[in-house]
Amino acid sequence: MIRETEFSAFSCGSSNINVVKGGFMPAKILLFEDEVSIRSVLSELLTDAGYEVVAVGDGVTGLAQYRKEQFDLVLLDIMMPRMDGYAVCRAIREGSDTPIIMLTALDDEEAQVKAFELKADDYITKPFSLKLVLLRVEAVLRRNGQKDKRECGEVLRFGELLLEVEGMRVFRGGEEIFLTKIEFELLKLFMGNPGRVFTRDNLLNRVWGYDFCGEEKAVNIHIMNLRRKLNMDCIETIRGVGYRFAKN
Repeated sequence: MIRETEFSAFSCGSSNINVVKGGFMPAKILLFEDEVSIRSVLSELLTDAGYEVVAVGDGVTGLAQYRKEQFDLVLLDIMMPRMDGYAVCRAIREGSDTPIIMLTALDDEEAQVKAFELKADDYITKPFSLKLVLLRVEAVLRRNGQKDKRECGEVLRFGELLLEVEGMRVFRGGEEIFLTKIEFELLKLFMGNPGRVFTRDNLLNRVWGYDFCGEEKAVNIHIMNLRRKLNMDCIETIRGVGYRFAKN
């Protein structure tokens, strides 16, 4: 059950907006909730508040979705079909520290202790007010540094691939990918110009510099290594011309 609260009372300011190339993007939330009415209300609430929301109705589907994309926060119901919230939380925590807020009708101490032992970040019991949900979401994002991590510098995204420009770090599905400086600069150039074709000369001039005395073969080798590390089909070879980064 959710206590009635007007959606218009919680229009969101800039606190949940993350800086990326070319403008702003909202924090991305994965919502697990098997009750259709609650899932619908929460999705609308969070979307109206400025967040990007992906909503699922069972644990198995949601966990598969989590592994495909990059999320800033997970709202996780405990009592779900196919795979309960505890199992989902445990699976997420095996390889990620994405903030997790439990949503559940289980208000006994044992249930809450179990959630926190699984390293959930917060716990909201039903029935809850919509205002409380928004405040808890914002507080957890702030406490876990999601807002600061995004606003402190430019971030580029492609599906589950994320590149932090100032931090010179790359992540795929929450897992860090370690690149050389040249590989990082190549990827930054590609992700900042999706769909644009770069010749090998373009890449040599932009990444290596005009005084580079090596051969074009250096480009091919670094692109090959970059593709291997990313392990995803995003850098296309344009035969006889050069390379192009795929569009989202």
